[in-house]
Amino acid sequence: MDVPTAQRTLKTEVPALLTLATPVALAQAGQAAMGLVDTAVVGRLSAAAQGGVGIGNGVTFTLFVLGLGILLALDPLISQAIGARDPQQAREVYVQGVWLGVMLSAILAVPLAVVPWFFEAVGVEQAMAVEARKFVLWRIPGILPFFLFTAARSYLQGQGRPAILVWAMLIANLLNFGLDVVLVFGFGPLPPLGVPGAAIATNLCSVLQWVILAWAIGPAPANTVKRFSRDIAAKIVRVGLPIGLQMSAEVGVFALAAVLAGSLGQASAAAHQVAITWGSLSFCFAIGIGNAASTRVGWAIGAGDTSGARLAGKSAFIAGMAVMGVWALVFSVFPFTIARVLTNQAEVLALAVPLMGVTALFQISDGVQAVGAGVLRGIADTRFAFIANVAGHYMVGLPIAVLFGLRLGFGVQGLWWGLCAGLTAVAVLLPLRFFARTRHSVARAIDA
Repeated sequence: MDVPTAQRTLKTEVPALLTLATPVALAQAGQAAMGLVDTAVVGRLSAAAQGGVGIGNGVTFTLFVLGLGILLALDPLISQAIGARDPQQAREVYVQGVWLGVMLSAILAVPLAVVPWFFEAVGVEQAMAVEARKFVLWRIPGILPFFLFTAARSYLQGQGRPAILVWAMLIANLLNFGLDVVLVFGFGPLPPLGVPGAAIATNLCSVLQWVILAWAIGPAPANTVKRFSRDIAAKIVRVGLPIGLQMSAEVGVFALAAVLAGSLGQASAAAHQVAITWGSLSFCFAIGIGNAASTRVGWAIGAGDTSGARLAGKSAFIAGMAVMGVWALVFSVFPFTIARVLTNQAEVLALAVPLMGVTALFQISDGVQAVGAGVLRGIADTRFAFIANVAGHYMVGLPIAVLFGLRLGFGVQGLWWGLCAGLTAVAVLLPLRFFARTRHSVARAIDA
């Protein structure tokens, strides 16, 4: 582990951050790549199937991220324990994350089983609603392995051992591609399952990724408490619930945009899914930098070095803007080529290509707000990120999306202008908060 110190400079901190961030970002991108493959494969069925998977993915992940956000509290708690040279406490926090993952999967299965039956009621075309419902219901068994993988990822990342994440990602993605083709279209005696096949493939790959990480974690330190601890679990929830609400607010506005796009027709919904799939992939690199920054900031806080935490945050913002700037260039220069990877339908391409331009426009904002959430998580300041996301997305972004997308007739492109405005508003607020908080000493979250 490399603990930041006050003697570090940007010249040394940025490479150290990227060393940790690269495997984390690749692992995160691997998660998005499975969704990209699902979209590409299902896109060969029909616009209704592709649009349905888009809506189903949005709704599923909106609920998933509430639990995911709670478990992301493991990031600062584990990294701060490692920074304080307390590996037993770090392991006990991880164990409580496993307990919470089991509980959260049972709780969130209920709304996931209910929500899909209301798609038609909110204006989604029947053909897409049917496909979206199939996808969501078949994704329910994947909740538990997803949460267990998240807890294991936080523990390994907090220890500065992220390399195994890349191997898990590579193996799972190779399997996912094969399973998608076989289960969606059928092979030999296996009948074509269509959209449910894509959901089943993703579930199986989530199980595989968790098994690989669980094996890599190894034995616990001596005297580690493995029974459920109400005290530690309560601290995880206290720090993590605002993260879950913040992520739900952000993902929720994109899921709502998917539903609104569905009300504009199958082609609009499919185009939205094409753009959001690519946007989610690029976002993974910002998330990777944000997660790595959360760990390095947490190491510094655990070591009692607030100035080192501030430097780690500054480095992360610089790295995040640079990486997302590259994605903005790619989306600007190759919009048709990129969209064509996910669909071969002319009516969908006609709408998706302009959306790639909007996606390029908000890459920097998306990167800054992702890194901002990460560095604030490193100092366990999670409530402000939730407030900023609600204000940015629902007080700025959503009204603009409805105005331009539905009222003024700009369609799905107008919806995306609103999303861009919301992300930009959040990107302004989070860095201001981080640098204001780190002007003074920050205490460890586990001691609060």
